[in-house]
Amino acid sequence: MPYVNPEVLVWARETAGLSKADAAKALSIGGKKASGEELLTAYELGEKELSRPLLVRMAKVYRRPLLTFYLPRPPAQADLGEDFRTLPDHLKQESSGLLTALVRDIHVRKELIKNALVDMEEARTLAFVGELHSSTPAAEAAQLITKRLNFSLDEFRAKNRPEDAFSYTRHLVEDIGVFVLLAGNLGSHHTDIPVEVFRGFALSDDQAPFIVINDQDAPAARSFTLLHELAHIFLGATGISGSDTSATIERYCNDISSLILLPAEELLNQFWSADNERELVRDVANFASERNISGSLVAYRLFSAGVIDEPMWSKVSGELRRLWLMQKAAKKQKAKEDTNSGPSYYVVKRYKLGHSLVDFVGRTVQEGILTASKAGKILDVKPGNVYNLIGA
Repeated sequence: MPYVNPEVLVWARETAGLSKADAAKALSIGGKKASGEELLTAYELGEKELSRPLLVRMAKVYRRPLLTFYLPRPPAQADLGEDFRTLPDHLKQESSGLLTALVRDIHVRKELIKNALVDMEEARTLAFVGELHSSTPAAEAAQLITKRLNFSLDEFRAKNRPEDAFSYTRHLVEDIGVFVLLAGNLGSHHTDIPVEVFRGFALSDDQAPFIVINDQDAPAARSFTLLHELAHIFLGATGISGSDTSATIERYCNDISSLILLPAEELLNQFWSADNERELVRDVANFASERNISGSLVAYRLFSAGVIDEPMWSKVSGELRRLWLMQKAAKKQKAKEDTNSGPSYYVVKRYKLGHSLVDFVGRTVQEGILTASKAGKILDVKPGNVYNLIGA
């Protein structure tokens, strides 16, 4: 078998977010003579030669193509953007493998779509990608994006639920050429990525830009995240957004997104009990609910406007988050007790993929541009399920 650099084995495991113990268990190695962790250490030190079946299992467990393991040395780490670099170290360590795998997967889908666009002679440069500069005042940038989208705040707020308001905004973003997906794991709840690590990310590309939103976040927060990530694309900056607001790009995109959804004068015309946490949480929640936005957005704007200090902002945001998690748990329990079946797998899958991506793949398959195998890769389904998903 061709030589495998032990350093590549270490890199593949660590970028998959696995400890030696977890990897050994997933690989089903170890026995009476040596534990799985001891065997893996020997492989990673080059003291023991790999068998091909074990290497194939590693490729599957580490979510890497088999050919990757024959690289002469580990590849350079891809830049995930300023926002990701500001995450606490413990969150980076426990979630970076899953997040990197998700980003890598979206990169592959993006490239497949770009190739299909060329084959269909529909490839074009999207002028809005990179149109903004970080020196542009946030209010001016918010106006520009609002105009490009033809976004109506009145129509957004007229929707019955935050989910409907998000769908309205998502359609506008997809209509200008951005693919918007909902995804918070690698296909199983065992690989869930916390919203504290990743609320959304943008892959800036002037032909096939992508936005991915963590579907584990509150529905009321998704419109804010969507516009935040869109601001990344208007800046021409790929980035992964978590909960840290100290990063320059993160703060700037937050300001743009919040100004689109909540004009400054509207917020300041309201009376706020800035020193009473309980009343403030209640007032923020009610104010946000009436406008189909999240309470965390309102709390952030109150802090950035100087109405409340940072400790109060942190307390209010934390309490709003706690209350939402309680509501989420209650809904989940109710759904378990409800004997009525929910929406079908394909309905849920189409919603998470977005109409733009599903429609595009449907057209390319029908015209013979994409095979079922490549279409399945883009849609994250088995080739045999592609036709049911696209309705062909």
